[in-house]
Amino acid sequence: MDTQPDTSPDSLADGSVVPARHWHRLDDGRIQCDVCPRFCKLHDGQRGLCFVRARQNDALVLTTYGRSSGFCIDPIEKKPLNHFLPGTPVFSFGTAGCNLTCKFCQNWDISKAREIDKLNQSASPDAIADAARKLGCRSVAFTYNDPVIFLEYAVDTALACHDQGLKTVAVTAGYITPQARGEFYEHIDAANVDLKGFTEGFYRNLCGGRLADVLDTLVWLRRETKVWLEITTLLILGENDSDAELNALSSWVAAELGVDVPLHFTAFHPDWRMREHPSTPPATLTRARAIAMAHGLRYVYTGNVHDPAGGSTYCHGCGTLLIGRDWYELNAWGLDAAGCCQSCGTKLPGVLEPRPGTWGRKRQPVRFQA
Repeated sequence: MDTQPDTSPDSLADGSVVPARHWHRLDDGRIQCDVCPRFCKLHDGQRGLCFVRARQNDALVLTTYGRSSGFCIDPIEKKPLNHFLPGTPVFSFGTAGCNLTCKFCQNWDISKAREIDKLNQSASPDAIADAARKLGCRSVAFTYNDPVIFLEYAVDTALACHDQGLKTVAVTAGYITPQARGEFYEHIDAANVDLKGFTEGFYRNLCGGRLADVLDTLVWLRRETKVWLEITTLLILGENDSDAELNALSSWVAAELGVDVPLHFTAFHPDWRMREHPSTPPATLTRARAIAMAHGLRYVYTGNVHDPAGGSTYCHGCGTLLIGRDWYELNAWGLDAAGCCQSCGTKLPGVLEPRPGTWGRKRQPVRFQA
């Protein structure tokens, strides 16, 4: 990166345009964004597919720094993270745009947004960390749209959160380059990565991306970092729910990531460009869970359906109920202060505190004062 964008007061008047990192100049005069595997190549005035990273004054900028589509306190289980500070509130926010083009997007009004008025709230990294701490949250989540595309804002916010003793969470599709992921995940404590399917055709035709890049990120996260990792796959009838694909996915997770990585199968509902597609029935999730567990995965969950058994955590040593869940409400706790099964002493993998939180299933919007 050789030339910085104009950072004069006029250029940055609203505070939302800041110099971006991870880009380089091409011989033909274009500049290439190196944050995600799309490698968008931009002429002056052009934006990347994500819409928020743009070429301005002969350099790359992030156009949504400090601006959000909304702030909310969620249960951590909603991310979903079942082995990370269970029962605690997480301060959640996102911006706009996305670097994938998923036809089934469940947050399309945010991730596909092109209107700047979607970003109707503003907050600095320090303000977010301060608010989260004062409101009793244990962590801050970059979610609703993929934080990879607002890397600079996410990293600065993560640093501010750590300064205040807060953990950080990334809810992401894992579509990030090796060049950028080191900086991004250095400041992340837990991640839920959407493994959207397990064929290149699914990623190409429905997401506009490549499966191989996501698998590479997952393996790197598991083997090279201390980030607590959980995975979510949204199951869509006739698209990614066949026995063959579920067997392949489960076998790969067990072999490459290990049997202790929690895997969530969640139900699709008609949205965005797949409004005519049927919702996923609970039986499909139950079948997927059974297949994954047959491959030795110890912690497999169902989501977006009412399934207390599929949403609860059991000891892999003796089968005792360790964390009972009804939707996002915790109703049983079988762990000792060290995070071990009270019946047999088997350790539950995760980031656990001596006692569970009591936030429950509440969702509390937060407004920042102008």
